[in-house]
Amino acid sequence: MFFLSKEWGCLTVVVIALQLLSALGFLTKQHPQPLRATGIVSNPLAVSSAVDSPLATASVASSLTSENDNGVEFPPPLSTVDRLKRSVEFWLTAVPVIANYYGLIGSIKLQEIMGTDLTPDQVEELWNKQHEDGAAKLANTITNLKGFYVKTAQIISSRQDLFPEQYTEALSVFTDNVDPMPASLAKAVVESELLHADERFEDVFSEFDETPLGAASVAQVHRAVLTEKYGGPREVAIKIQRPSIESKLLGDVANLKAIAKTFRDVPELPLDYYTVFAELEKQLADEFDFVAEAVAMDRIYNSLILAPDGVTQRDVPLVMPRPVAGLVSQRVLVMDYLKGVPLSRAREQMIEKGLDPDSPEAKLFARNLLTALTNVFGRNILETGFFHADPHPGNIFVLENGEVGLIDFGQVKQISGRNRETLCKIMVALDERKGDETPEDLATIGKLALELGVELNEDAQEEAAAAVGMWLFDGTVEKLPGGYDKGELSPNSPVRELKSFPQDLVLVGRSSILIKGLSNRLDIPWSLASQWAPIARSVLSSKYSTSSSEVGAKADTNRRVRFRQVWRTFKQWYKGRATGIVRRLPSPLRTKLAAVVVKMEERKSRRKLTRRD
Repeated sequence: MFFLSKEWGCLTVVVIALQLLSALGFLTKQHPQPLRATGIVSNPLAVSSAVDSPLATASVASSLTSENDNGVEFPPPLSTVDRLKRSVEFWLTAVPVIANYYGLIGSIKLQEIMGTDLTPDQVEELWNKQHEDGAAKLANTITNLKGFYVKTAQIISSRQDLFPEQYTEALSVFTDNVDPMPASLAKAVVESELLHADERFEDVFSEFDETPLGAASVAQVHRAVLTEKYGGPREVAIKIQRPSIESKLLGDVANLKAIAKTFRDVPELPLDYYTVFAELEKQLADEFDFVAEAVAMDRIYNSLILAPDGVTQRDVPLVMPRPVAGLVSQRVLVMDYLKGVPLSRAREQMIEKGLDPDSPEAKLFARNLLTALTNVFGRNILETGFFHADPHPGNIFVLENGEVGLIDFGQVKQISGRNRETLCKIMVALDERKGDETPEDLATIGKLALELGVELNEDAQEEAAAAVGMWLFDGTVEKLPGGYDKGELSPNSPVRELKSFPQDLVLVGRSSILIKGLSNRLDIPWSLASQWAPIARSVLSSKYSTSSSEVGAKADTNRRVRFRQVWRTFKQWYKGRATGIVRRLPSPLRTKLAAVVVKMEERKSRRKLTRRD
């Protein structure tokens, strides 16, 4: 019966919720003169008319005609009939897969009733075969449909700790190379969006790689080189939106919302996915506006390079591309080119180069990667509330110089100041708790979780709210309070106690769980709460400082800024010099040095856990 209950959890999410898994990201998804925007008040993304660029302003209003001057035909928008066909095609695959899972469960139950129990190994083999069949069929259907279903694949493939290996492996191909459109069509979109009437493609770009660097559900990216007229020769990346993709993806989401509404009362589903889809639908609409994305890139970069005081400069722990002023439109975005590979292909490339993915150097990089992502998302979520909301492995880059890159700012989120403050308090409470079962600590964490707008089932245990907070923000907890299990699929998961989750925080949860999934994938215990607590304390301290101290701080700012800038410059120089020296070391010595650093980091992590226990 253990195997039956365990695999029923897999069936619940992998099969019954096949369409709902698109939203399971919640549970599991140097340019010197950047674009300038004015009039940004409550909605920082509603800026299509505020970009100070003649080309961008002119091209935002442009529309892709059915055929361009070179005879390249643009695909038409999806009709209602086409949307219906897509939904039917999905369910023609999903229904048989669901039936097969239910059939397997029935078969196992029947044999139990007849007294011919199967051994655990036999049961495991049956489920593995079913997972292989279901994964292959799902991958084939997503290959045919593409659109929003690709995001389903991205979420599943990033959660190796949650889904059967057969599904994560079969769907891993959808992270960064999804059926690229022909180069002729990509160039036609660029010409329609960016070029003046008297310009040719070669007047703007002296080189254009016809093979894309990557292709996703909304757009694909090509490497190019700008001409001297546009500040070249300079390597850039061109993000080009797929023609008519908006109607396809929004149609998919509309179908998913309708289905989610139908399944609202299904007890096996952990929470109300209709709310999750409603939030994702709003965010998805912004992904089609590359002008908004360019503004978001600059806004996030500026919030990282400057401390909350708006004056003090600080290090940015990863590399982000910047938009090229004058070469941004609603459907085309020209930006810095980052040389590297997406995290989804990093292991494969290491093996091709004869490097050991499990070497001390690789483990050290994995820790640095998690530290950089955690730092960036902590600063953005807690300091400004404006953050990148789609950090899946296809959007995280391993650069040739060993740094970490973050791309694709099409999906961003702004949360309210009140929720941001409450999140800060939760991080501090989680970090300062004396233990995982201390009643006073659990009461504090639970109260703060409820302040965020989390609603629990009427019969939920007293510790449920605190357990949800720990599950969401502390991956180092082995046993959650109240006897809840860590696994989302477990019948005893605290997620099942959620009656509703605040729509404003869906993408905060999505980002935190994707980082949690990445830490599990890298086999590194990771607590976002511990990492974010210093940031949270700083934010809360700044908010509650007295007026006299604020005056004193302002008076002292000018004296400190110059020293901090000098110190920052020195640190960057020293870091670059040290990195260069390490890279020149013989490989065996480099490996030993990395192994020592990894052991030191592991000991530090163990000491933190020991102090809390």
